[in-house]
Amino acid sequence: MKKEPFAVRKARLTDVSVIRRMVNRYAGESRMLPLSYNQIYERLRDFWVVESGGKVVGCGALKIVWKDLGELRSLAVAPSRQKHGYGRALTEQIIAEAHSLGIKKLFLLTYVPAFFRKLGFQIVPKAKLPHKIWLDCINCPKFPRCDEIALIKNITP
Repeated sequence: MKKEPFAVRKARLTDVSVIRRMVNRYAGESRMLPLSYNQIYERLRDFWVVESGGKVVGCGALKIVWKDLGELRSLAVAPSRQKHGYGRALTEQIIAEAHSLGIKKLFLLTYVPAFFRKLGFQIVPKAKLPHKIWLDCINCPKFPRCDEIALIKNITP
C-alpha cells in the first residue's frame, strides 16, 4: 500500500465522534480505557489527531498531571493504518508539546511497550509513579489488578 501524505494537528470539535469511535474500539478489546462524549469534549484541547486522505486515522492526548509530569494517553491509530508512522508522529508531537510547556517527564501505561521503547521511553515499576495518576484507574474494570506496562521518558533538553 502506497503511503499517503498525512498531517498531525490539534483536534477540533468535528473530530470528537471519530476519536470516541477509535478509542472505544480498543477499549472494547480491553486495550485502553473507554471515553464518553462528555470526557472527550472536556479534554478536547488535550488531543492531537493525524489526518490522512481527508480522514482522521489516529489520535492521542497529553494530560498535565503535575508541575513537571505529563501523561501520554488515548493513543490510537486505526488498525488499517498502523505501521505507517502515524503513531510515531502523534507521539513525537505530544512530546514536543510537553517540552514546550516545561514538562520534564512524560509517562504512559500501555500493552505495547516495544513501540514506546523505540521512542526513548523506559519501563518503570508502576509503584514509582505518583498516586495521583491512579484517579482514572478507579473506573477501569481491571482495577486494582492492572496489567499495563508503565513507561516514562525524560524530556528535558
